[in-house]
Amino acid sequence: MSFAETMTPDRSHAAASPSRPQDKAARKGWAKRVSARLRRWRRGVLRSPAATRVFGRAIYGALRLVEATQRVAPGSSDARAHLSSQHPAIVALWHGQHLLAPLLRPRELPYVALLSRNADAAVNADVVARFGIETVRGSGGRVREAASRKGGVAALIALRRALSRGFGVCMIADVPKGTPRDAGLGIVTLARISGRPILPSAAVTSRRLVLASTWDRTTLPLPFGRLAVVVGAPILVPEDADAALLEEKRLALTAALEAANVEAERLADIRP
Repeated sequence: MSFAETMTPDRSHAAASPSRPQDKAARKGWAKRVSARLRRWRRGVLRSPAATRVFGRAIYGALRLVEATQRVAPGSSDARAHLSSQHPAIVALWHGQHLLAPLLRPRELPYVALLSRNADAAVNADVVARFGIETVRGSGGRVREAASRKGGVAALIALRRALSRGFGVCMIADVPKGTPRDAGLGIVTLARISGRPILPSAAVTSRRLVLASTWDRTTLPLPFGRLAVVVGAPILVPEDADAALLEEKRLALTAALEAANVEAERLADIRP
């Protein structure tokens, strides 16, 4: 072997270098697998019963602090009077505006809340239980097709039974991961099969943090604000309502809920 040959780079060795595109792809794939395993581990820990209790206790304490430090905005509805006079009723709220809902319930009235069946809702269930509110798990937004798969039909039956036993129902009107602030058929169907009125409601505080990246623009209430509550006129759905009338009532509920939220934000002096 000549001196020149010894100084010539080994092309075969260079070709096997880890910097080759296929090796980079392998490393990237390995990193993705590790990241996915870490996410699964983190979800498992955060969704454990112990973590659920810890987070539930913390959120409950924070909401009690919010409740204790709010000033009621002039012009707000008398939620106690409205809910008591229509009890048992279906209290309708939007997603993202629901964290203040437990504070509206007159403590002497029994209530159940509809919560989704996913693991993340376990913390919500823990929180409402601390407020003395029972839960029904399922999705009532889509009554047909997806509802049976998500437990929507079973949930509606359970809620109807609760209403017949004298429990009020707190229910988010819009469908999870669907179009925000667009009422689903589930809530108007519950009104039809139960004969109980829907009360379009809103509760907002002037001090809040809006999570703009969430699909429903979830709002976290903060202490020391002005609390505005608006309860609209009852919406009744006849027992013999057909599909066309159910859609009409759904649209009416959507409009009434949005009007309640706009008015609550005006009373709390929340500017766009």
